Amino acid sequence: MSRKPVHLAVYDTYADWETGHATAYLARAGYEIRTAGPSREPVTSIGGLRVQPACALDDVRPSESSLLILPGADLWDAGDDLAPFARKAREFVDAGVPVAAICGATVGLAREGLLDDREHTSAVSFYLAATGYGGGERYVDADAVTDRGLITAGPTEPVAFAREIFRLLGVYDGEVLDAWYRLFHDSDAEAYAVLEKAQASG
Repeated sequence: MSRKPVHLAVYDTYADWETGHATAYLARAGYEIRTAGPSREPVTSIGGLRVQPACALDDVRPSESSLLILPGADLWDAGDDLAPFARKAREFVDAGVPVAAICGATVGLAREGLLDDREHTSAVSFYLAATGYGGGERYVDADAVTDRGLITAGPTEPVAFAREIFRLLGVYDGEVLDAWYRLFHDSDAEAYAVLEKAQASG
């Protein structure tokens, strides 16, 4: 089955470890991962990885995407350089196409007003409260939260972040999704057999 690509936002100082579980297993499930940068000029992650974006943010269309993933980055806390990515997230949400944001990217969504009327999470509640956003009462102390097509997670939860993405896109569900999470989050060896069985029958 042909699927629309998943767009992974990349920008200087992006946290390269936060999206690896998600993109690796989305790719295994048949999704093309397309990196989208501020332009097509190379960017450098916080871990020193140099990435050549496949496309510029301005060229990303919700109608041509399955999901927009926004990783954290030092730049989210340093000013408005990444505000265009939050505005693109609004375009996606308005078009009914899901968005997944982790770590500092949740601050960008808060500033854009996207968390005012959705349940959400982040690193800690006061991290988002410092933006002056209107969604404080909807903050949830959880590893990751999905509400109406928008996924949020804190910086220590890349596995839960991936779990919510897989659930939303239907990559895994039920006991297979639970097994994937237990294997990579809890190192539960018994979960491996469940995944192997599912892959063999799939």
